[in-house]
Amino acid sequence: IASDGQAFVRFGHIVAKNCQDKRCSAEVLCATQQTHTISSQLAIVTRVKAVTAESKSSSELLVSNAQNLIQAVLHVLKAAEAACIKGLRQPAPDSEEEVVAAFCTQWRKNLLQHRAKECLNPDRDELGLRKTQARAEPTLTAILQEQSPQTKSTPKCPKSIEGHATAGSHL
Repeated sequence: IASDGQAFVRFGHIVAKNCQDKRCSAEVLCATQQTHTISSQLAIVTRVKAVTAESKSSSELLVSNAQNLIQAVLHVLKAAEAACIKGLRQPAPDSEEEVVAAFCTQWRKNLLQHRAKECLNPDRDELGLRKTQARAEPTLTAILQEQSPQTKSTPKCPKSIEGHATAGSHL
């Protein structure tokens, strides 16, 4: 889990580097730094727990840090969504950044298509407000959660970053 956290750190750095909006870039970097810190803490706690006797408090600390890491990764993804909506610069071809940008661009395209379909919905409620369908807007988190371990390298999801999968069943 800690190494997967580092993959999201790399993802966040790439999004922040290519983000056109400075505030969104700063938010992604802040979330990425928090994820890096928690991921490092989790790795340390895991190593310490591996060489010490089993205790309830160390297990609770390990679970707590893992839960904190999951929340930090979700923050990175939400910040990355905002950055993607604002727009990303075109990265260099044949680079890791290009894979991440393609993933983010595909998500943004799906989001815009979803919103366009919702705008065409003629159903109105008693106040005259447009009713929305039960389907939620697509999110980066949902896209990553849909990916099974066998399909991590498909074009829908960014390829492994520094040897780590960016999607998993941990979320």
